Amino acid sequence: MFDSEHSRRSYLKATGVAGAVGLSGLAGCTAFGGGSGSSEAITIAAAVPETGRLSSVGNEMLAGYELGVEKLNERGNLDREVELVVRDDESDPAVLRQQLQQITSNNDVDLVWGSFSSPLVMAGSAYAENQGLPFLAVATCYEEPLVSGDKEWTYTPFPKTRDVTRATTGILELVPEADRPEVVGIWEENSGWGAEMAQAWDEKLSEAGYDVAMRETYNPGNEDFSTLISQTEDAGVEALVASPQPPDGITAMNQLNNSGYTPEFVEFVRAADPQAWWSALGESGNYVTMCPGWAPGMTGNGNEELLDAYAERNDGETPRVMVGVGYNLAQTTEQALAAAENADPETVRSSLDETDFQTVIGDFSFDEYGMPEQGQLSAASAQWWNGEQRLVYPQTEQAADLQFPIE
Repeated sequence: MFDSEHSRRSYLKATGVAGAVGLSGLAGCTAFGGGSGSSEAITIAAAVPETGRLSSVGNEMLAGYELGVEKLNERGNLDREVELVVRDDESDPAVLRQQLQQITSNNDVDLVWGSFSSPLVMAGSAYAENQGLPFLAVATCYEEPLVSGDKEWTYTPFPKTRDVTRATTGILELVPEADRPEVVGIWEENSGWGAEMAQAWDEKLSEAGYDVAMRETYNPGNEDFSTLISQTEDAGVEALVASPQPPDGITAMNQLNNSGYTPEFVEFVRAADPQAWWSALGESGNYVTMCPGWAPGMTGNGNEELLDAYAERNDGETPRVMVGVGYNLAQTTEQALAAAENADPETVRSSLDETDFQTVIGDFSFDEYGMPEQGQLSAASAQWWNGEQRLVYPQTEQAADLQFPIE
């Protein structure tokens, strides 16, 4: 009936064939049309960066995956256990493919979960697409591979580039107009998402009336940011935005601090997400903002349960941002399975297309590209403040005040 999966999804949206299974709808709900009677577990395969350049964020995200599956099984809404089989992808797309191949060869896999960062996520997506398995991933904002490819099985319940730029302007608008920075600099990572992110920032911030005075490119793995820093200072940049990988961002921030010049506002999307940021920089990493999509201070949709469960298991600690991001993926999976009649891949895919989700990152449904509908997610943003990641955007009743300028 449909020429492609994209047109199938478009048909569902246009004709209003949609169902809502949020957190409140899960109470007393049993998956698979009242129970399949099967005692077999639902098996999810995942490869994440437990080692390598992205291990600092990968392990925090994995903690969210594991806590989410644990709570899912405690609730028992699916009438079947969910088993998460995880392997270390070593921050390498080739290793990721090998690990997923091993898991699916040794297990009857029902779904695949993604890794961290666009190259690893897209490698996992390609594998799942080839296997005809539903693939869910967070920790990727990159839009181009999703809208340009013909992906039938890929779903990414996570803010996208367009949402990040909207959040950046939202954060800056928290600064009183008289004190608000006017001159912006963009550091562009030499990668697909780096270019997409830089272009989106350029357009969005220019439209909002900011003077984008510089936009310069650097290579991933760069160890010398001195030229970029000099160019930024010479351009009179007051607000600096970039999306470096964690090791690169830590290196850049160290060198900024040592240069004697620091912009009044710094947003390092991705780099400032893990605890490794504070471990490496301490107070010199204070007040840098990030846009991880979730942060402590979000309310409703299971946020209180997440905070309580994490604190109970971790001596009263507050979860880092990537823990909440990973937990959101487990919630999305639970709600999709709860709305499905069985765990057949086609049935689960239809459920993902048709369900309205309520998770710790917000309320959303998937568009024809398996992305959250545009404008639905606020792209929660946080700021480092004395060793804690504090929500500053959106401003909930639990959010902190934005600390500005960087001191």
